[in-house]
Amino acid sequence: MSTNRGNLKMAMVSMRAARWRSLLTMLGVIIGIVAVVTVVGIGEGVKQQVVRQVGHFGKDLITVRPGRTANRGAASSIKNTDILFGLNGTSALSERDVQTVAHAPHVTLAAPLGVVPGTVQVDNGPKQDNTLVLATNSNLPGALNQALLYGSFFGPETEEDNVAVIGRQAAQRLFQESVPLGRQFSFRGQNFIVRGIFADFDTTPLSPTADFNDAIFIPYQAADRVTGNTTQMYTILAKPDAPGQTGAAIAAINHSLGNAHGGQHDFSVLNPEQTLAAGSNVLSLLTTLITGVAAISLLVGGVGIMNVMLVSVTERMHEIGVRKAIGATNRQILSQFVLEATVLSVAGGVIGIGLSLLIDLLLHAYTSLKPVISWQAIVVATVVSLVVGVVFGAAPAIKAARKDPIEALRHE
Repeated sequence: MSTNRGNLKMAMVSMRAARWRSLLTMLGVIIGIVAVVTVVGIGEGVKQQVVRQVGHFGKDLITVRPGRTANRGAASSIKNTDILFGLNGTSALSERDVQTVAHAPHVTLAAPLGVVPGTVQVDNGPKQDNTLVLATNSNLPGALNQALLYGSFFGPETEEDNVAVIGRQAAQRLFQESVPLGRQFSFRGQNFIVRGIFADFDTTPLSPTADFNDAIFIPYQAADRVTGNTTQMYTILAKPDAPGQTGAAIAAINHSLGNAHGGQHDFSVLNPEQTLAAGSNVLSLLTTLITGVAAISLLVGGVGIMNVMLVSVTERMHEIGVRKAIGATNRQILSQFVLEATVLSVAGGVIGIGLSLLIDLLLHAYTSLKPVISWQAIVVATVVSLVVGVVFGAAPAIKAARKDPIEALRHE
């Protein structure tokens, strides 16, 4: 115990004697630990935000997407990169598909979502070409379980009118006010009147297409009119007619749409669990990619520690000879240098964890990301830094332990 304590003191003295060299040696470990802990925390935080968002929309929300974006029961085969509603799909659904879903057995409502390209202009001001304009119908608030903060949503009787409901961010950005009810904006040569403002939607980072707070919603019949009947839906949201009927509704939608498409199942019908799995799959791939890069950084950090320890062995050759001459065993010399390498690596790991916690606080304060750093991630990071120190410190330590004391004493 006393020998290990003495070796630890010697390691601390050695680090203090060459502070900058020690810091630069630890840099690779620090970067690797920060990358792993931060990325895993961001991934876990986004997953929890997706869970809350899907939970808000309801456990019975059914999502119909164009193309085979998922295979039933195989989350790993989900290919769509949009976490929630598949805006990145390469094909589209039609108004006929909306009616087919709406009239399927066990379905109580269906709400389409389609992107309408164009620029928005308010009061002859600058044209806004970055505004997301979505075509839908009167069932959207019920499908998303989303209330309006001001005004009202358009009903079946006004689905041909030039009316709009907007998110709160869109209201502030376009009109510079929170409640622009009755205000007009120009879109594709037509004037639309704002009749409602949605309450804040739960948002999911890394999926900007699912942020409805900065979107404009117009009736899809009005959208068809201003686009010359070319509006295409990228998703259809549906709800079952009774609790516990989600599975029956999905089966009915699959059957009805399959018949409408001539037996071609070129669409996917997802339950909330599969929608959540789609987001988890994308985040897991991203986390794996960054973790791989971080592993390379840890490897580089380990090589740096090994190089510095080899230099340290050369510089302290006389010290090694003196210790051996007064009775130090090979095992004691070995443990001394392994411990020094481990102290360097673990110190880098501790600094990396501290920086990760600081980055976590900054992301919470200044971005929409809400990382969740678990104690498991911290433990794994500490163990990894310990292993890096032991593994990459072993070669220099073995070299030091095998030195002949006479040869070592002669070294200048």
